[in-house]
Amino acid sequence: MTSMEPTSPKWTSGWLTFAAIVLYAVGFLRIISGISYLADSHRINNYTLGLFGDHMWVWGIWDLGIAALAIYAAYSLLEGGEFGRIVAYIWAILVIVNAFLVLAYSPWYGAASMTLAGLVVYGLATTTARPRDAY
Repeated sequence: MTSMEPTSPKWTSGWLTFAAIVLYAVGFLRIISGISYLADSHRINNYTLGLFGDHMWVWGIWDLGIAALAIYAAYSLLEGGEFGRIVAYIWAILVIVNAFLVLAYSPWYGAASMTLAGLVVYGLATTTARPRDAY
């Protein structure tokens, strides 16, 4: 005779799922933009007066670093890892700093980046860690 024990739900909040999806989406978008920075594409804004000057390869490395953090944090969040929360907070800080760096050159992009990073921080801060499988 087997006992039918209820299993714990896989997710406790939709905010963690939302944060992971945003992190994945922004991560893949940043990979594309990082590659375009490295290739000196003509489709990017003129950041020559920005922090890194006309060194577009530095912007590309910066974007690829943010993308790597975002994808790692999203994967860890979906797997229930607590380290993913820490990485996601670090990602949000870097994205907000990046948004302030490009705000004068791309105001809509900067505002959208700040908003998404703020929503990820809200999602992480208002939810507790999901319970581990108790069985």
